Amino acid sequence: MFKLITVIKLQSKNRVFRSPLLVALFIVTVHPLSAQNRLDEYIREGLASNQSIKQQTFILDKNMYALKEAKSMFLPDVSFLTTYTKADGGRTIDFPTGDLLNGAYATLNQLTGTNSFPQLKNQRILLNPDNFYDAKFRTSLPILNAELIYNKRIKLQQVDLQKAEVLLYKRELVKEIKTAYYNYVKAINATEIYQSSLRLVEEGQRINTALFNNSKVNRTAVIRSTNEVSKINASLIAATKTAASARYYFNFLLNRSSADSILLDDIIALPEQEDLPADNVSGREELAKLRIAKDINKNLNGLAKSYLIPKIGTYLDLGSQAFNWQFDNHSRYYFWGVSLEWNLFSSGKNSYKIKQTNADRQSIAAQTDYVEQQLTTELKVRQNEMQSAVAEYKAAQSQLQTAQTYYDDVLKLYKEGMVIYIELLDAQNQLINARLNANIALFDTWIAHAAVERANASFTIQ
Repeated sequence: MFKLITVIKLQSKNRVFRSPLLVALFIVTVHPLSAQNRLDEYIREGLASNQSIKQQTFILDKNMYALKEAKSMFLPDVSFLTTYTKADGGRTIDFPTGDLLNGAYATLNQLTGTNSFPQLKNQRILLNPDNFYDAKFRTSLPILNAELIYNKRIKLQQVDLQKAEVLLYKRELVKEIKTAYYNYVKAINATEIYQSSLRLVEEGQRINTALFNNSKVNRTAVIRSTNEVSKINASLIAATKTAASARYYFNFLLNRSSADSILLDDIIALPEQEDLPADNVSGREELAKLRIAKDINKNLNGLAKSYLIPKIGTYLDLGSQAFNWQFDNHSRYYFWGVSLEWNLFSSGKNSYKIKQTNADRQSIAAQTDYVEQQLTTELKVRQNEMQSAVAEYKAAQSQLQTAQTYYDDVLKLYKEGMVIYIELLDAQNQLINARLNANIALFDTWIAHAAVERANASFTIQ
């Protein structure tokens, strides 16, 4: 890979500078250009540990369980049911047992000369069962139920919808991680530029002080060099704080400690743009979610119309019922049946549900057209920003070369005593600013590239 090295070389002898103040700005060590391995590792780490992704994954798990629940509704359902009643009072039925049988029993006793047939009393039977139990296992199974069919389809599509939502979060996180990473590298490079510049101006302050003590320059050179030290030192502190803030945010995205260090890739070239498809937003998860929502609406419409299809089911009871907790062959029983339910009239409730789903379908269609247009516009804007960033980078490189040449020329003149220190200081400041602008322009192109990559959903998420 390419490695960015900042080298500052300063030598002095007696009263004048004997070597350039800035010998080299960017020294390139040649290695094969490869992918940003460390950034790719951080992206994988962020996708695995980010709390927002975990929350969406939990919701996906919930939807998966809801789908399994919908599938289980087609299987037999076994329940245990039992009742026990203790009653006294209430309605009764009078049964004239004595009136019906006592005459016949008396005649039989006379004929047989015995008392084998006792006299009976009329009975009063309590309608509420007293000391009665009924315990059974009920097995029920749906044979035809359109509501269950559409419910299963909807649950399956809700799983797909949540998968798209998780992928949407991941894609947005990838963009945020890349942007935060480039901002951090940009801030680190700016810090190194200010550190090298600080060493430069401190050396200039030392030399100008020595020249002033030997009456070779006036006080202005010393004052200006001292002021430059203060200015660069303040800029260095600000750049250090900016880098620290960028590190905090990057570690937050990866769910790491804010103080964790960040390994850096060597980035000195522009990103490749050929791999970014032009004007193609078909892969965006927002559109995939709307397509799934359209399919869900279709099944909701079918669910609303399912009242036209009767519900058919079957059940089987295996149990025992008797008085006084009796359990024998006479108490045990089975009960099997088939049920049919058909909604014939509901005062327009079902037709209103159908009209609601039709209205939702039109709303989804309009929303899809709007979102697709919005995403296409966003992609074009990001592409324009990318082109502008590349143009800024090329201009910054040209300005850097110009500033370097200008500084070298002024430095030669200063050595020969043909210009004053103020002019050299101006050339030096232009060179430092050009280096900072080149650093900013380089990583702005990478940030713009990440935005385009997000806009056309071209990044491959594992």
